[in-house]
Amino acid sequence: MSFRATILTLYPEMFPGALGVSLAGRALETGTWSLETVQIRDFATDRHRTVDDTPAGGGAGMVMRADVLARAIDSASPLGDPRPRLLMSPRGKPLTQARVRELAAGPGAVILCGRFEGVDQRVIDARQLEEVSIGDFILSGGEPAALVLLDAVVRLLPGVMGNEASGTEESFENGLLEHPHYTRPQVFEDRPIPEVLISGNHGKIAGWRREEAERLTQERRPDLFATYEKPANGKKSLPKA
Repeated sequence: MSFRATILTLYPEMFPGALGVSLAGRALETGTWSLETVQIRDFATDRHRTVDDTPAGGGAGMVMRADVLARAIDSASPLGDPRPRLLMSPRGKPLTQARVRELAAGPGAVILCGRFEGVDQRVIDARQLEEVSIGDFILSGGEPAALVLLDAVVRLLPGVMGNEASGTEESFENGLLEHPHYTRPQVFEDRPIPEVLISGNHGKIAGWRREEAERLTQERRPDLFATYEKPANGKKSLPKA
């Protein structure tokens, strides 16, 4: 069974976007995964197809209505649909590589793209939406975030990447950022490839890559490095070579 993604949005024309090219696009063409968009306005009941209203208690902006969204969600994800229901939201839990892997191992996802000031909390609670954030910044809507999430997931589906090891030997897979990479030419603007990488000694290469990954993580993401240094068993969990 292929991975099925359903996007609830006010702008279905934004999809597949970048997901229609390269690895994700080829996988979409071959049926490794499928993408469906649902126009939220189709579930409004007034002649203006209204999907939002002023916030209770006052304040700036507009809020997406619970009743309209509930009808859209129920249509796209009826009772018994095993796919998780996600809401792209800056207040959600940060998206991690671990969560991406969980989603890639599942049947798909139903993704609601918020707009305006946000979504009525009652539909989030009633439809058990999992709020997901791609970073500590604000977008004009959830659509770009949904594209990012799906790109991260689709590349991990079986058969999408030519070399399956590419998905396990990269940043975040072992609690560290990825080590530096080099290729030909051997010397570029007086900068040679590190000698160890052309030594043929795979043990030394693995050790160098581990040390470089640790160094970069400590410099750039001390929060990740702190977790890496303090695993449950009290020992460092070294990345794969």
